Amino acid sequence: MDRGLAITLAAVAGGLVALQAPINAGLARSTGGLPAALVSFSVGTLAMVVLVAATGKFGDLGSVLDVKWYYLTGGLLGAVYVTAALATVGTIGAGGLAAAVVAAELIASVAIDRAGLFGLDQIAVSPERLVGIGLLLAGTVLIVR
Repeated sequence: MDRGLAITLAAVAGGLVALQAPINAGLARSTGGLPAALVSFSVGTLAMVVLVAATGKFGDLGSVLDVKWYYLTGGLLGAVYVTAALATVGTIGAGGLAAAVVAAELIASVAIDRAGLFGLDQIAVSPERLVGIGLLLAGTVLIVR
């Protein structure tokens, strides 16, 4: 994939993630936090079933049990995120939630890159990356104050 397209798609996905917490919080006001998370994941699951069916990729699911166990935890990690977002967005707002999540995600991602985890190529922690982390942390502090 072209690098510019990849950055654009990632930015669009990030914008959509910013919508997720306040939308789920609105649902939670009617259903409660855990039921809202359940509904959110159920709708997402249904959307993925339709997408997989539309692309004819159901056959590719046959090798799911051949992967390392931790590659099956993505949905669990998403459930933890959605539940934490539902619990915190009312206190720190969508901006505070996004800032804290993005800062933590960046720090963890830089560590994952450095270690070359999950089959990724190792990427050194450069001074520029450290400055980027520092600036993002400073921005997070300013947003959640």
